[in-house]
Amino acid sequence: MIFGVLGVGVMGKNHVRVLNEIKKVDEVVIYDAKDERVKEVSKEFEVTPAASFEEFLSYCDAISICTPTSQHYEHIARCLKNGRRDKSIFVEKPIASCYKEGLGILKLIKGKELVFGVGHIERFNPIIREICDLDVEIEYVDIKRHNPSSSRVTDTTVVEDLMIHDIDIVFNVLLPNKDFRLSASGNKNIMHILAKFDDTVVSLSASRISSKKIRKIHIENHNLTIEGDYMDQELYIFRGPQIYRTVNEKYVQENVMEKVLINKVEPLKVELKSFVDCVNSGEDFSVTAEQAVNNLRICELIWKKAR
Repeated sequence: MIFGVLGVGVMGKNHVRVLNEIKKVDEVVIYDAKDERVKEVSKEFEVTPAASFEEFLSYCDAISICTPTSQHYEHIARCLKNGRRDKSIFVEKPIASCYKEGLGILKLIKGKELVFGVGHIERFNPIIREICDLDVEIEYVDIKRHNPSSSRVTDTTVVEDLMIHDIDIVFNVLLPNKDFRLSASGNKNIMHILAKFDDTVVSLSASRISSKKIRKIHIENHNLTIEGDYMDQELYIFRGPQIYRTVNEKYVQENVMEKVLINKVEPLKVELKSFVDCVNSGEDFSVTAEQAVNNLRICELIWKKAR
């Protein structure tokens, strides 16, 4: 399989590195509008540079789109309209700049014989898989995703840039296909939402002005509390208090704490290997275009509520 990476900035460069290590990928071809990037990355990873977009497309069996979000729709359209056969496409999140563009992408790929996937990477974080395997009844979820400011992302707000990861986890993994109500407050760099799914309460916060990088998930029900760290890939379960007592007139409780044994991985490697396997087998990728477009719909609903 010849796998192309379109756009070799920070994220695209990571895709090149990972794809170069996947055995089922025979060759990696890259293209970027900035020639100096192509020269630098092709030399560093010993991959094939393409001199033009058309040449790039002529080489590839599958394509990873890592260009700025504002260019996703255009590049998906160009990849589908060029070449003698449909090429499988993986696009970094968010799938498009807005919900309307996302609906347009669904029309573009309808009826095409290809595998299409979207890079909502936290689906492949092992702590999420462990939480799903626990199969607990969720009464409360709190997810915090806070970042220091970055000059890398300039064409999306904090909702589409950061919070969308946790929107995907809540609305597609933990509480899929459920009716909800939500409220929101924030601006382009800070956002907090509260959502209600029947009796389950969800709190999501995202920031691009934090002095500390935070990636935490907290889940509760009447019997236990789950605390996870996306970055450290650590997960703890606290069972309900077994002993209540007082010491020197102070209230004391004793809980049972379990540390879940997790095989730590690089989520991007798991994600791209899964996509390559899907291309080879013809199976659907786990993060579908429909889910990614629905994530954008929820992003726009959040902004509507925040305003």
